[in-house]
Amino acid sequence: MQPERIRKAVLELLEAIGEDPGRPELAQTPQKVADAYESFFSGINKDPLSALSETFPAESSEAVILKDIEMVSICEHHLLPFTGVAHIAYLPSDRVAGLGRLANVVEILASRLQLQENLTAQIADAIEQGLDARGVVVVIEARHQCVASRGARQPEVNTVTMASRGQFSDPVLRAEVMGLITKGNG
Repeated sequence: MQPERIRKAVLELLEAIGEDPGRPELAQTPQKVADAYESFFSGINKDPLSALSETFPAESSEAVILKDIEMVSICEHHLLPFTGVAHIAYLPSDRVAGLGRLANVVEILASRLQLQENLTAQIADAIEQGLDARGVVVVIEARHQCVASRGARQPEVNTVTMASRGQFSDPVLRAEVMGLITKGNG
C-alpha cells in the first residue's frame, strides 16, 4: 500500500471532477480515502490458505455449514462497494478448521478488488484446497453500489452467486445442503 500516492491521486480526482481540493471540507479527504483503502484492500498479497493452516481431526464426515458471514468487497469494474453475506458448507475429509477460520478466508478474499462471481469461486477453491474437503458449496448474496447508485439504479437488487466443488457438484447433494443454507433466509 502506498498511502502518499493514494492521497495525490485523490487530489487529482477531486480536481478532475471540478472540485476545489483546497476547500476546508475536503482537507482531510485524501487521508481518509487512503485510510479506507488500507482497510478495503487489506487482503491483497495475503494467502487465504494461511487462515486454514490450523486444523483439527474431524470426528464427523457430515456437512459443516457457516451462514451469514458478513462481507464487504469492492467491485473491480467501478471501484464501488458491494456488501452482503457469504454462506459456506463443506464436507470434511479427515480435518476441520475452526469456524472463525472460514470467516477469515472470506475476509481475506473479499478485501481485494473483486467480481462477486470470482470471489465466490475463490472461496470455494480455498476451502476445497486448504481442508482437502470432499465437497464445498459457497453462496454469496450481495447488494452492489454500482447497480444501486448508477446505471440501472436498483438499490434493492440482490445478486446471488454459487460455487460448488467435489461431492456437492452432484445436484441432489447440493440441493440438500442448499436447503439447509436457505432455511430461515427470506
